[in-house]
Amino acid sequence: MSLETLVSAVAAILTTLAFVPQALHIIRHKETRAISLQMYVVFAIGVAFWLAFGVMIWNWPMIVANTITLALAVAILAMKLRYG
Repeated sequence: MSLETLVSAVAAILTTLAFVPQALHIIRHKETRAISLQMYVVFAIGVAFWLAFGVMIWNWPMIVANTITLALAVAILAMKLRYG
């Protein structure tokens, strides 16, 4: 494994792990009043672009981490729209 792949894997794991507890809390409790719809829309778009970039350079840690994070962000967005 190259140094670049190792560094990107560590960064991807840490940033995804940092997001997961908040996402799981929102998914479990369906409480979305305190989160900003605009922030999550912009966040999801940004993650989608990071995912696209990861695919373009074929960096598997970026692809896996951003796929997971995007799925969680979209789930939160859906709940924000449904439960407000």
